[in-house]
Amino acid sequence: MSAAVSRAPAAAGNDASSYKRKRSRSGSPMSRDRSPPAHRSRRSPSPMAIQVDDADPVRRRERERQAALRQAEKEVMGEVEKPAFDAQAEFQKLLNSRSGGVYMPPARLRALQEAASQDKSSVEYQRLSWDALRKSLTGIVNRVNVSNIKDVIPEMFQENLIRGRGLFSRSIMKAQASSLPFTPVFAAVVAIINTKLPMVGELVLTRLISQFRRSFKRNDKVVCHATSTFIAHLVNQQVAHEIIALQMLVLLLERPTDDSVEIAVGFMREVGAFLAEHSPKANNGVYERFRAVLHEGAIDKRVQYMIEVLFQVRKDKYKDNPIIPEGLDLVQEDDQITHQISLDDELQVQDGLNIFKPDSNFKENEQKYKEIKAEILGDSDEESGSESGSEDEDADEDEDEDEPAEEKKGIEDLTGTAVTNLRRVIYLTIMNSLNYEEAVHKLMKINIQEGQEIELCNMVIECCSQERSYSNFYGLIGERFSKLNRVWCENFEEAFANYYETIHRYETNRLRNIARFFGHLLASDAISWAVFSVVKMNEDDTTSSSRIFIKILMQEITEEMGLKKVTERFKDATMKSNYENIFPMDNPKNTRFSINYFTSIGMGAVTEEMREHLKNAPRLIMEQRRAAQEEESSSSDSDSSDTDSDTDSESDSEILLVIAATDLPALARLVDDVILTRGIAGVHLDVMIGVGAHPPCPAQGPQPGGLLLNTRCHDVGRPLAVDFPHPGLVLPVTKSVAAIVLALALLLPLAPEATEIAIAIAMMTDAEDQGTHHPNGAGVTPGIGR
Repeated sequence: MSAAVSRAPAAAGNDASSYKRKRSRSGSPMSRDRSPPAHRSRRSPSPMAIQVDDADPVRRRERERQAALRQAEKEVMGEVEKPAFDAQAEFQKLLNSRSGGVYMPPARLRALQEAASQDKSSVEYQRLSWDALRKSLTGIVNRVNVSNIKDVIPEMFQENLIRGRGLFSRSIMKAQASSLPFTPVFAAVVAIINTKLPMVGELVLTRLISQFRRSFKRNDKVVCHATSTFIAHLVNQQVAHEIIALQMLVLLLERPTDDSVEIAVGFMREVGAFLAEHSPKANNGVYERFRAVLHEGAIDKRVQYMIEVLFQVRKDKYKDNPIIPEGLDLVQEDDQITHQISLDDELQVQDGLNIFKPDSNFKENEQKYKEIKAEILGDSDEESGSESGSEDEDADEDEDEDEPAEEKKGIEDLTGTAVTNLRRVIYLTIMNSLNYEEAVHKLMKINIQEGQEIELCNMVIECCSQERSYSNFYGLIGERFSKLNRVWCENFEEAFANYYETIHRYETNRLRNIARFFGHLLASDAISWAVFSVVKMNEDDTTSSSRIFIKILMQEITEEMGLKKVTERFKDATMKSNYENIFPMDNPKNTRFSINYFTSIGMGAVTEEMREHLKNAPRLIMEQRRAAQEEESSSSDSDSSDTDSDTDSESDSEILLVIAATDLPALARLVDDVILTRGIAGVHLDVMIGVGAHPPCPAQGPQPGGLLLNTRCHDVGRPLAVDFPHPGLVLPVTKSVAAIVLALALLLPLAPEATEIAIAIAMMTDAEDQGTHHPNGAGVTPGIGR
C-alpha cells in the first residue's frame, strides 16, 4: 500500500513535469507574455565569471555563486590586481586589423594616442594619424554644400591632402555616387583643390576615367552614369580637357544601345553648354550623330523621346543646365590647371594610396606640408599659438598674436546675407505680436548693428504697405520707436524722403497705407514737420502718384489734428524755410498751382498767405520796373530817344493802349484806380494824358481828349493818332461797367507778337449818369481792336 502511495506521487510528478514541458513547447500567449527564464542569461557568461565543473547542475551553480562572492570580497579588500593596459598589444592588434574595421572606445583611443605621442615617428603614431586623416576627410566631404563650400575648403586644406590624396579621391567618388544632385558641388571642390595641388585633381580624374572604362565594359549602367556625370562637371570646371568628353560621346554612340544612348543624353545635357561654347564644330557633329540614331529607329521609344528632349534643351540654350551653377564659380579661368588625359591612355590609378604604409620620413613630409599649407592659407594663428604655448618665456607673444584674430571680427559680409536674415527676424517678430507694445518690446531685443536701424524702419513700412487696408498697429509702432530715441526719429525722416522719391513705383493701395502711416507720425509729432522740405508743389516736380500721396497724407493729418491746428502749424515762423517748396512764392505760376491743389483737397485755409502774396505781387513788380526805367532814362544820352523809338518799333512786345472818353478827368481817375491799384503782374504801364484832338471816330466823330498807356513812349504832348475800328458791341456803360471792361482788357492774355491794342470806351458824365443821354447818341459805343 505504501509502495503504491509512494509511486503515485512519483507518477503524478512525472505527469506534471511532462505537462509543463508540453506547455513550454506550445508557445501559448501566457508563455509569450512572460519574461524569458533567468537561466538563459547565463548562456554567455562574462569573462570574469568563475566556472566550476560538476555533474550536478544545482550544486555547480551553488559553488559558482560562492566562488563569485569570495572573489568580490577580495576585490573590495584590494587583494586582486587588475591587469595593466598594454599599449603595445593594442597597437599590434590595430596594425593587424583593417583600417577602420574595429571600433575603439574613446577612452582606449585617448590612451593609445597618449602612448603613441611619445614618439611621433613611430609606426603606431603614423597609423593613428592615418585613421584620423581618413575620418576627417570623409566627414568634410560629406557635409560640403553650396552654402558652406567657402568655409569647408580651408578646413580641407588643414588636412594633409598630399598624404591622403587617395583617401580624398575615394571619399569624394563615393559621396558623388550616392548623391548625384550634389555633383556640381563636388566638382567645384576638386577644381579649387586642383589649383593648389594639381596632383590631387589629376588622381581624381584618372580614377574616374578608369572607373568609367570598367563600368562600360561590365555594362554597369548605374556606375557608368554617375561617373560620366562627375567627368562632365569636371570638364565644365576645366579640370579635364573637352577631348575626354568628346571621346566618351563617340564611344557611347558608336554602337548605340538603349543604355548607352541614355547615358550619352544625360552626359550631353551636363556638358553640352560647355562644348557649344568651346568646340562648336564637334558639338554639331555629336548632335548629327544623335539625329542619325533617332532616324534609324533601332532604339526604344523612351530613349527616342529622350533624344527629342535633348534637342529641345539645346534649342533653349541649356537654361536649366548652365556650365557652372550659381555660387560655384569660385575659380578664375587663369588659375585653373587643365589635365589632358585621353580615354585610351595607360592610367596610373595608384590604389596603394588607399592603404596605410609606414613612412620613414614622416616628420619631414609633415613639415613640408605645413609649409605648403602656410603658403596656401597664410600663417594661421593656431600654429603660432601652439608654438608659443610650448615655451613659457613667449607669453607676451601670445598676446600679440591674439590681436590680429580680433581684427578678423571686423570683416564685412558684402553678400547681404546678414541684412536678409535681419529683415526676416523683424518680419516674423512683427507678425507674431499681439499688439504694438509687444512688438516694440520684442524688436528692441533684436541685436541690430549700428547703421542697420534704417532696415527696421523700412521693414515696418513695408509690412504696413502689404496690408489690405491701413492698420494703426504699424503707426503706433513707428510712433513709439520715434519717441524712444532720436536715432529712430531720424531714420523714419530719412525713410519719408526715400519713399516720397520712389512713391510712383507703388500701387494705389500700398501708396495709401504708406501715406497714412507717415500722416500718423506727423500728426503725433513723432517726426519733425521739416520733412516737408522734400515736397516741391509745382507742376514740373510732381507726379500723379506724389499728388495722391500728399493728398492722403494731408487728409490723415487733418483728421487727427483738425484743420485749424494744421493751419497754425504751417504758419509757424520758425519752420517757414521748410515750407518754401510746398507753398512756393517765387513764381506766380507755381503759387497758383499750389493754391489750386490745396483748395481742391479741401485745405484752402492754408493758402491765405499765398493768395495775399499773389494779390500784392503786381504792385511790387511795377514799382521795381518803374525804378529800373527811370535809371535807364536818366543815364541815356540825348540821342537815346531816337534809338529807343527805333527799338520800340522793332520790338515784338510793345503794347499800346489808347482809351477815348468824353469825361477825361473821370476816366483818368478811373484808370488810376484800376491800373495802379489792380495792375497786371509782369507788365509796366505808364499813364499819360494826351492833349489834342483825336482823328474822327467812325461811330461818334472827333473826341476831345484821350488817355495814352504805353510801355515805351514818353512823349506826353504827342497827339493820339489811332484809328479805332468799327464798333462790334453797343452797350449802355456807366463808370462801374467801364471799370470792369478796362480791368478785363488789361487782364487779357497778350500774345508776344501783338504790337498794338486800342480800346475805345465812352464815359458818361455825372449828369448823363443820372439819366441824360449822350449828345451824340442814345448809347455808348466801345470799340476794341488790334
